Amino acid sequence: MSFSAAILTNGPDQTQEVGRVIGEQARPGDILLLTGPLGAGKTCLTQGIASGLGVSGYVRSPTFVLTTRYQGRLTLHHMDLYRIGGPEEAWDLGMDEQLFGGGICIVEWAERAAEIFPPESMWTELDHVDSGDQRSISFIEWPDRYRAVLEQLSADYPSPQTSDEVKP
Repeated sequence: MSFSAAILTNGPDQTQEVGRVIGEQARPGDILLLTGPLGAGKTCLTQGIASGLGVSGYVRSPTFVLTTRYQGRLTLHHMDLYRIGGPEEAWDLGMDEQLFGGGICIVEWAERAAEIFPPESMWTELDHVDSGDQRSISFIEWPDRYRAVLEQLSADYPSPQTSDEVKP
């Protein structure tokens, strides 16, 4: 079974806090696939997940290096497919080792190679809301074991459907 939810955050600190909660619950083999336009908060969410995993130091976007690895409670493999031309180039990065090598894997711009990811991957779409720092985060068909976490996040943060009522 799977579970979906959508929330709004009011800035980078809240987006990182959402990530921290997810990171604290992460298990070996988790694959989080992040999509959304430039500046939507993909790396910000990843920084929070890293914090929840106990990673020390600053987590940067791997846009230019394509892949980085951090050690915390679990190994965090962080990839960015923005600069690749398609799935074949993604495999050339050694993604099989990162996707199936233990730890957790977070892939930004995952839609550029969507067909290579296993069905149990956790798709997450981030987007800008209005002109401020608000971000919409949609968790699409996450494993049922994350239901309590996503329900708690949904209780703590408004949903995008109520965004007109919530102004920072």
